[in-house]
Amino acid sequence: MSRDLDRYERTLRTQGFARIAGVDEAGRGALAGPMVAAAVVLPDAFDLEGIRDSKLLSAQQRSAAYLRIVGGAQVAVVRVTPREIDRRGLHRCNLALLRKAPCELDPAPDYVLTDGFAPARMPCPTLSVKKGDTVCASIAAASIVAKVTRDRIMDKLHRRFPAFGFDHNRGYGTSDHLEALERFGPTEIHRLSFANVGQSALPGFERSVVGAANAPGDARDAS
Repeated sequence: MSRDLDRYERTLRTQGFARIAGVDEAGRGALAGPMVAAAVVLPDAFDLEGIRDSKLLSAQQRSAAYLRIVGGAQVAVVRVTPREIDRRGLHRCNLALLRKAPCELDPAPDYVLTDGFAPARMPCPTLSVKKGDTVCASIAAASIVAKVTRDRIMDKLHRRFPAFGFDHNRGYGTSDHLEALERFGPTEIHRLSFANVGQSALPGFERSVVGAANAPGDARDAS
């Protein structure tokens, strides 16, 4: 599979494009935490062994791939906060991230490949690739960088809010996360515009936020 994964990049290089950026995001559907996007320009001779859609890799495999990518490729990472998602809407924030990430690269890319969505007003030619993180090397690399970056953020947030299990659910709507929301209410890093979160913002919300931050987790989670 790795031999075919860079076919988009190889085709574009034959057309004269030298700096081809893949862009992907992580955390779009989460109930809590930021949404993160990464842009990656892989060198021509980059070893694609172990590079694939981040969802198909174990945490250990993602970490190893992440280190190779940030050590040998051009990388930019951007994020948007839960409050900004509430204010502007999820889809608008998603497109804004996909647009911003390649603009943070220096030197700038001369072609951008995105996973699923093609933002308007890009400064260079752009192609939206269906299931791009499974069929395109630079998008797969971007998915790994975005996922590992966001997981590290959620690990830090878990230490602040251990009752919600962010170290394993990463802010997504798992049963234990929903149970914690029902018990404690949303925290400052929840997306209040999401239905499952907004429904939990009942009377006593301010007390719930304080309670959630200090609620006991088990000894392993709180460490």
